[in-house]
Amino acid sequence: MKRLPDSELEVMKALWASGPDTTRAQLEQSLEPLGLASNTINTYLTRLQEKGFVSAKRDGKLNRYTPLVSQEDYRAFDSRSILSKLYDGSPSKFVAALAKGGMAKEDVDQLRSLLDELSGGNHG
Repeated sequence: MKRLPDSELEVMKALWASGPDTTRAQLEQSLEPLGLASNTINTYLTRLQEKGFVSAKRDGKLNRYTPLVSQEDYRAFDSRSILSKLYDGSPSKFVAALAKGGMAKEDVDQLRSLLDELSGGNHG
C-alpha cells in the first residue's frame, strides 16, 4: 500500500462515507464543496483503481465505485508510515510532539485508557 496524495485521499474519504456501490453522481455531490471538476474526479478515480484502492463496475449507463481498502486499514497504514518517517518509529516521540503543543485533559485521559487497554492485552 502507498500513501495517497491529499486529493486522492479526499475522494477515498467521500467513498468511505458513501459506502459500496457509490455512483459517480453521488460522489461528485459529496465532493462538491472542494470544487473539483468532473474530469479531475475521473482522473482520481482512475488512479485509485490502478492503485487497488477502488473497484468500478458498470451498471447500465452508470459506474458504481466501491472502496477496496477500509478507512481503518488505511489509517493504520498511514499512521505507521508517518511514525516511521517522522518519529523514527517511536510512538512516544510522536506523543511527545503532540504534547508539546498542549493536549486537552480529555485527550490525555483517552490515551491513558488506550495504553491501559493495550498493556492489559499484552500481559493477559
